[in-house]
Amino acid sequence: MIAMEHVDKWYGQYQALTDINLSVRAGEKIVLCGPSGSGKSTLIRCINHLESYSKGRILVDGIPLTNDSKTIGAVRAEVGMVFQQFNLFPHLTVLENCTLSPLNTRKQTKAQAEATARRLLDRVRILDQADKYPAQLSGGQQQRVAIARALCMEPKVMLFDEPTSALDPEMVKEVLDVMVGLANDGMTMICVTHEMGFARAVADRVIFMAGGEIVEEGPPKQFFQNPKHERTRAFLGDILGH
Repeated sequence: MIAMEHVDKWYGQYQALTDINLSVRAGEKIVLCGPSGSGKSTLIRCINHLESYSKGRILVDGIPLTNDSKTIGAVRAEVGMVFQQFNLFPHLTVLENCTLSPLNTRKQTKAQAEATARRLLDRVRILDQADKYPAQLSGGQQQRVAIARALCMEPKVMLFDEPTSALDPEMVKEVLDVMVGLANDGMTMICVTHEMGFARAVADRVIFMAGGEIVEEGPPKQFFQNPKHERTRAFLGDILGH
């Protein structure tokens, strides 16, 4: 579903990604973790061209990702993204936020788009808020709307960039529960997160990044119980408190 081959990313003199090689199969759940500034967010933002990469090759569902606007549009239509900040349009209701892209990009009828939006709002357990505006919702509710909005485009892949880090602790679980549900339904997912309980429960592979490189990857059991690299062990010691 996703292939990154020898991908580098530079910001001027600063190299944010170095020789990234990553392949993700359809239905696979990947968790990316690592210290701040390790390149995790840059990596997933390259997958839907929110960041352009400097070198290498990226394919999404067989489409080579280039700077061509048509190609970028084709890839973005298949890749849903949920950000740390919810990025909802404040002047639109929850329902209008969810139907905007299907109406404009997928050229759905209003009835089609609204039926899909209501079904997905129900799936993330927030259908009763459909006619409210984002400012009337809690952070956890807004993030669940953001997930429903991404799903309304019927993407083949979902990217999550630290989706719980801006939330109060009591709201984290409601968003993670939705993500676990998506994973159980077989959605291809790449999640940048520090929620290690989620990684243990859901991930097929956990990938540790540091200094713009993939340092280690493996199934959760191996990754948490027997990490090979000292940098991975130090990170897990810091984050898990042992």
